[in-house]
Amino acid sequence: MAGIGFELRKLLKKDSLSGVLQAYTFAGVIGSGPWILSILGILIIGFLSFAVVVPDLLIAQFQVSVTWLMAVSLIFTGVLQLGFTRYVSDRLFEKEDWRVVPNFNGVLLLTMVVTGSFGLAAAFTLFRQQSLLYSVLMMAGFVILSAIWMATVLLSGLKEYKTIVALFAVGYTVTVLAALGLRPMGMEGLLLGFVIGNFVLLMGMIAVIVRGYPSDKLIEFDFLRRGRMFPALLLTGLLYNLGIWIDKFLFWFSPDTSQAIIGPLRASVIYDLPIFIAYLSVIPGMAVFLVRIETDFVEYYDRFYNAVREGGTLEHIEKMRDEMVFVLRQGIFEILKIQSLAVLLFFAIGPEILRLFNISQLYLPLTYIDMLSAALQVALMSVLNVLFYFDKRREALFIAALFVLLNYLLTTFTLQIGAPWYGYGFAIAVTLTLLVSLVLLDRVMQRLEYETFMMQ
Repeated sequence: MAGIGFELRKLLKKDSLSGVLQAYTFAGVIGSGPWILSILGILIIGFLSFAVVVPDLLIAQFQVSVTWLMAVSLIFTGVLQLGFTRYVSDRLFEKEDWRVVPNFNGVLLLTMVVTGSFGLAAAFTLFRQQSLLYSVLMMAGFVILSAIWMATVLLSGLKEYKTIVALFAVGYTVTVLAALGLRPMGMEGLLLGFVIGNFVLLMGMIAVIVRGYPSDKLIEFDFLRRGRMFPALLLTGLLYNLGIWIDKFLFWFSPDTSQAIIGPLRASVIYDLPIFIAYLSVIPGMAVFLVRIETDFVEYYDRFYNAVREGGTLEHIEKMRDEMVFVLRQGIFEILKIQSLAVLLFFAIGPEILRLFNISQLYLPLTYIDMLSAALQVALMSVLNVLFYFDKRREALFIAALFVLLNYLLTTFTLQIGAPWYGYGFAIAVTLTLLVSLVLLDRVMQRLEYETFMMQ
C-alpha cells in the first residue's frame, strides 16, 4: 500500500532542485502533517482559553484528557491496524476491491463495540468522581479517535495523502472553532469541541473511503476468517504502539515525576514538554523516510521481484538485489544524517527557543537526549517497514517485543537512580532495538535469493 511513492516519483522525475524540494516538502507534510495539525489544534485551544476558562487547571485537565485519549486509542487499535492493512492489501492484490468497504464497516463496528464497552466500564469505575458529561465525552472521544486510526489505513491505500492532510486541517479547524465557542462551559466545553471536530473528521474520512472503494454489500466480517489476519501482525501493532508510550506511562505514574490532573489521569511536567519538542524534530527525518524508502527502495524492490517472476538471469537478479541493498543502506544513513543535523541545530538554538517561550533552561538536557531518541525511532520505524515489505512477520514481532521490554525495564531503572538519568532509558532502549533490527535485516538481505526461490 505504498501509494505515496507514486506521487513522489512524479515530483522527482522533474530532475530539478524545485522538484526535489517539492518532493521533500510533500513527504514532510504527509508524514507529519496530521499529527502536527492535531497538536497545534490542542495547543491553540488551550492558549486562547486562558482568559476565559478559570482556573488554569481546567486547561491542563483538557489537554491531559486528550493526550490520554490519543495514547490509549492508538494502543487499542494497534491490535488491528497492521493486520487489517495486510488484509486490505491482499484483497486489492486479488482484485477483490468490492470486499474493502464491507469489511471496513465490519472492523469499524468491532472497534466501536470494543472501545465503547471499555469506555463505558471506565466511566462507571475510573471516572465516578467526574461529571456525567465529562465521562460521556471521554467515552465518545475514545470511540471516535479509535475509528479515525482505522480509517487512516484505508485512506493510505487509496493514495489519498493530500486528502488526509486536508481532512485533518478541516477537522481540527472545526475542533478549534467549536471548542472556542463552547469555552463558557469550562473544560467540558473544550472537550465537547474536540469531540465535535473529530466526528466531522471521521465522517469526511468515511465518505472518501466509500467513494474510493465502491461495493454493493454493506457489512462483512471476512477479515475474521481463519488465515485472513496474521496473529504476528496483530501482536506487532499492539507491542510497537505500547513500546512508544510505555516510558510516558511510567513517568506519568511515578510519584516523583508526575501529579494527578483529573480522576486517574496524571501528567509529568518534567518529561512531557521535552518529549513533545523532541517529536516535533522528527519532521525532516519523516520526509527523508518517505522519499527514500517509498521511492528509491520500492523501485528496486519491484525490479528485484519482477526479475524473479519474469525469469531474469541470476546475474540480473543479483544485481537488482545489490542495488536494493545499497539504496536501503543509503536511505537509513540519510535518515540518521538529517536527524543528526536537526539535533545539532537545536543544540545551537535550543536555549534561545526555550527562552522565547518562557520555558526553563532546566529542560534542555532532557530535551537533547529525547531528540536523539526520536531520531533513532524514525530509523527503527524504517527498518520495520522494510521487514514488512519482505513479509518478515516474526522478525518484526521480535523487534516490537524487544522494544517494549527494553523501554519498560530501562525507563524503570532510570527512574530509580535519579533525575540526571531521566530519558536515558528510552534512548538506550531504542538504540539497542535499532541495532538488533539492523542485524536481523542484514541477515534477511543475505538470505533473500535463497528464501525467494526455496521457501515458496
